[in-house]
Amino acid sequence: GYTCRQIFALLEENRICTAVDAAAYAANGELSEYWFLEDLERGTENCLEGYLFPDTYEFYKNSTPREAIERMLDNFEYRFDEDMVAQLETLNKKVTDGSYGIREIVIIASLIEKESAAPGESPMVSGVIYNRLFDWGGNPAYLNIDASIVYALEGKTDLTAEDLRIDHPYNTYTNIGLTPGPISNPGLASIKAALNPAETNYYYYVLNPATGMHQFSTTYEEHQGYVREFNAAPEIEIE
Repeated sequence: GYTCRQIFALLEENRICTAVDAAAYAANGELSEYWFLEDLERGTENCLEGYLFPDTYEFYKNSTPREAIERMLDNFEYRFDEDMVAQLETLNKKVTDGSYGIREIVIIASLIEKESAAPGESPMVSGVIYNRLFDWGGNPAYLNIDASIVYALEGKTDLTAEDLRIDHPYNTYTNIGLTPGPISNPGLASIKAALNPAETNYYYYVLNPATGMHQFSTTYEEHQGYVREFNAAPEIEIE
C-alpha cells in the first residue's frame, strides 16, 4: 500500500539509491519493455504508481535506480500471471462496458488496498466499488472514497468536509468513476479482489472500531444507522 513517493524514501533510507534519483528514473529513465506499461504515459515521479510490487527485496547498497525499480516491475509481471489474465477476461464478461484492462484493475486494487481493514474483507470492498460503478440503480457512480482524497492531499488523513470538496481529478466525491491512476502500489490480495469482487448488494461500509473491521450496508439509511452507532464521521453528500 505504499505510494511511489514512500517507496523511493524507503530506498533512500536503506541506502539503495536516493529518493530524488529514484523519482527521476521512474519518470524518464530507460526501462525494459513490460506489457502492462505499454500505454503508460511517463514523465512524472508517480507515473509507475500501482506497478511497484510490494514484497521483501534484497538489494546491494548503492544500487542504481533502474535495478531497484525493475526488480519491482519484474515482480509485478511475475505475479500477474496467465490465470489473472484469464480472470480479467471473465470479469469483462460481467461488467457493463466489458472494457477493463490492466490499468483499471490496478486502479481498483489500489483503492481496495487503502480502504480494506484486512485482506479478508478485500473482496467485499471490491464488491462495493463495482456495485457503485455499475449497479447503483441509476445513481451517478461517485465512489466517495476518502483514500483518494488522502492521495490528492499527499498524505493528509484528518480530512475535513472542505477537503472533500477540493477541485482535484482524484476527488471521488466530485468526479464520477475511477481515479485517473492508482493511489498506491497494491499487494496480491487486493489485485485478486479487484479481479474477483464479492457478489453482494452492498453499497456502503463504515469502520467498526470495536472489531477493527468494516460494517457493510445495502441502503444509505442502514449505513447511517451504523455511522451513528459507531460514532463515525457521516458520508458527506456533495452538492
